[in-house]
Amino acid sequence: MAYVATRGGERAIAQAERLYREDLGPVDRDRVTAIARSLPWLVDRVMGEASLYEPELAALALAQTGGDLYEAVLLLRAWRTTQPRLAIAQPVTQDRLFTLRRISAAFKDIPGGQILGPTLDYSHRILATGVLEDQPLTPAPVQKADHPAPPHHPSLAAWQKAQGLVADPPREEVAPDAIPDLTREPLLFPAPRAHRLQSLARADSGGVLALGYSAMRGYGNAHPTVNELRLAEAELRVRHPRGTVFSAGRVKISQAEVAAKNGGTRIRLGFAATLGWNEVKVISAATLDLNAAGAAKGAPTEEEFFLYHTEPVEASGFCIHFKLPHYVTFQSSLDAMRDAKAGGAATTETGPPAGCSDRSGDSAGASAAAALPDPVEPIRETTE
Repeated sequence: MAYVATRGGERAIAQAERLYREDLGPVDRDRVTAIARSLPWLVDRVMGEASLYEPELAALALAQTGGDLYEAVLLLRAWRTTQPRLAIAQPVTQDRLFTLRRISAAFKDIPGGQILGPTLDYSHRILATGVLEDQPLTPAPVQKADHPAPPHHPSLAAWQKAQGLVADPPREEVAPDAIPDLTREPLLFPAPRAHRLQSLARADSGGVLALGYSAMRGYGNAHPTVNELRLAEAELRVRHPRGTVFSAGRVKISQAEVAAKNGGTRIRLGFAATLGWNEVKVISAATLDLNAAGAAKGAPTEEEFFLYHTEPVEASGFCIHFKLPHYVTFQSSLDAMRDAKAGGAATTETGPPAGCSDRSGDSAGASAAAALPDPVEPIRETTE
């Protein structure tokens, strides 16, 4: 591609940005706090796609961009790249997650029980128009259970493995500092599973949903069953340089396992997880992970296809860049069209060369053909 600089528009560009900011109004801490408190699921989506857990900064990015998700994710990723990496947290197993929601569509009863947690799955979707008439929508208080649920729950997949229902996936002993890191290494194919899961964790929610849905609906043979879905908080435990392990706090995470028949005696599982709470994303991503092996070229579940096309910053940036000046490439195309048009006009004026016929069937071609000698009669040369 070729680009040219936009000349003479510096003042217009500056004023265009000012107009954008003016429409948003002043951005202050109160607005950021209000966004973080009133739009937690949106904040979670930005953190997940930016691969940075910082609710206040995610709310600031939303306030600064007027709610443009792609711009907010770009801002947060750009900020993340400026920060040093101080340590690597220890791996967190499922049975150590502080679980707030845990359900399974595959089993009615599961070890540890099902916890509905915060959800609208069983609610009527009715717009509360009374709010616009000064009738606040005040939530009813939550009634406490007779006995609190345990904070930690076992892995359902571990129970299934003990029952011989799920094959134990191959494991590799890899040092924490040797785990592939997508934020520092390019995505290459065939991708290690660590890269696939990392890419899905920060993939665009809408893109993952679209491809996952296309695989479920009819452009693939995926029909997943939610084996286990969790909304939880993971405790980050970090080793101090002096050797002491300490807790650096908790982060909200979503994780999903989807199951499908293997055609034999075992169940295949797909897995996905992301920062923040985003159930639709992890279910769709786990479906893509489940069906990636052996997918046909160009299928929505082909690893290279869905990993490349669900990267939000790269995809939105490539799409938006077409708004930038493309004068050179477009003018060259116009020049080629003009040259072709001029050449066609010259051919029409002079007529086709002798011995050539016009296959278009127009009157000009017929006249030119009639003016040629009859091919049956020999053409004789005459001299004076």
